Amino acid sequence: MKNAALKVSILIMLFTTVVSIGCKKERSPIQPPIVDSFLPMQVGNLWYTNKQNYTEIQDSTIIGGHLFYKFYSLIGGDGVSVSYMRIDDRGKLIASDPKYPTLSIIRADFEAKVGYKFFTTGKGDDIDEEVTVKEKTDTRMSFSFDSIYHPNLKGNPYVTSYIKGQGFSGNWTRLRINGAELK
Repeated sequence: MKNAALKVSILIMLFTTVVSIGCKKERSPIQPPIVDSFLPMQVGNLWYTNKQNYTEIQDSTIIGGHLFYKFYSLIGGDGVSVSYMRIDDRGKLIASDPKYPTLSIIRADFEAKVGYKFFTTGKGDDIDEEVTVKEKTDTRMSFSFDSIYHPNLKGNPYVTSYIKGQGFSGNWTRLRINGAELK
């Protein structure tokens, strides 16, 4: 009887060892997801320079029947900017606001070619900007904005650039895109 109990104990140990060895998964480094957008949009995405300067997608909401993402930016530690943006099915980056659901501002056109011009609102007022595609490669796209209808800002363009898979260009100390810490 003692001999049979010993055999059963040895078989149980062998079975447990084989099962535990067979169930171990190979651990490989987590690869960041491949993102094929010039501005990846997912709640939690973060472009961070320091605790006083960062942008984070905090939430999403429906505006005018479309899904928009809430971009919260802290600038200089005390300046706050909140934007609601989405990319439509034609590659246009559109901004709006839940308080003004009919407002539609085109911030970028990722399908456009270098030299293409468009207007942010098309209304010809002092907040309407003329946008020119300045650069487009497989990995980077830049847009120049000129407030041509504003009496004081006309002729003083500024450039906004986007990096494919990253979004906003910049020297980020932390960068989180679609759940992966890239920096």
